[in-house]
Amino acid sequence: MSTTFTIDTSTSRATPTPAPMKRLTVPAIQRRKVAGRTAEPLVMLTAYTVRMAQLLDPHCDILLVGDSLGQVVYGLPSTLPVTVDMMVAHGAAVVRGSYHAVVVVDMPFGSYEASPAQAFANASRILAETGCAAVKLEGGEAMAPTIRFLRDRGIPVMAHIGLTPQAINVLGGYGARGRGQEEHAKIMADAVAVAGAGAFAMVLEGVIEPIAIEVARTSDVPVIGIGASAQCDGQVLVAEDMLGLFERTPKFVKRFDDMAGRITDAVQRYADEVRLRRFPGPDQIYPIKP
Repeated sequence: MSTTFTIDTSTSRATPTPAPMKRLTVPAIQRRKVAGRTAEPLVMLTAYTVRMAQLLDPHCDILLVGDSLGQVVYGLPSTLPVTVDMMVAHGAAVVRGSYHAVVVVDMPFGSYEASPAQAFANASRILAETGCAAVKLEGGEAMAPTIRFLRDRGIPVMAHIGLTPQAINVLGGYGARGRGQEEHAKIMADAVAVAGAGAFAMVLEGVIEPIAIEVARTSDVPVIGIGASAQCDGQVLVAEDMLGLFERTPKFVKRFDDMAGRITDAVQRYADEVRLRRFPGPDQIYPIKP
């Protein structure tokens, strides 16, 4: 499965056109886990723009429009200032740029915690205005009633437990969770609660590996790890992190490229050619037609 492109001659931009394919669905993601095991792990990356969605879509089962866009795109200090309007704008862009992956959009801080009714109002808006397949929200047992409320009203929910960045002021930092017995018990209880409430999958972030393996093996729904274990049912990373667009990345990120270095080199060559008046050259200008 892949996405093909046509070139808009007026803008020289690649415009996606769908190749013959059928977009994955939430039930298809759920069915990947059979008897407590996912034979082929789920591939999930973040995407915030049309172009990145075009590039990632053929290779991913799930594209997450994460509230991490607050830091990655807008340079905010955390995810807390991200708004529903921001998530809707970027979610719609990613849906437009993809034809294969299930698109999941994060519900930002303050958009779902007050009540299930508040969560439904914002989640239904996100689905209606973006065309995404599901929303993701953070929290375990405390959010189980909200997950069930949304699921029962036709909104698929991906849960997020373990290290939950929206709760950073309570957690006190981004350190791994589960090092004590109390945290271990809480993570396990959260996993049971969100799966029991009807979450179709869960992100398990920043937990020590033995607990991640235990959650993945005992949960009936796919468990997607980030800073957890390769034994999870899938993995997710911020695409810009794994592509090497930032100088510093978290411990759990493997940099699969050095895009920042490659961009810097390309821009340096461009700047040199401009200053030496070598660009634009004969191939980039419009001569008088004979």
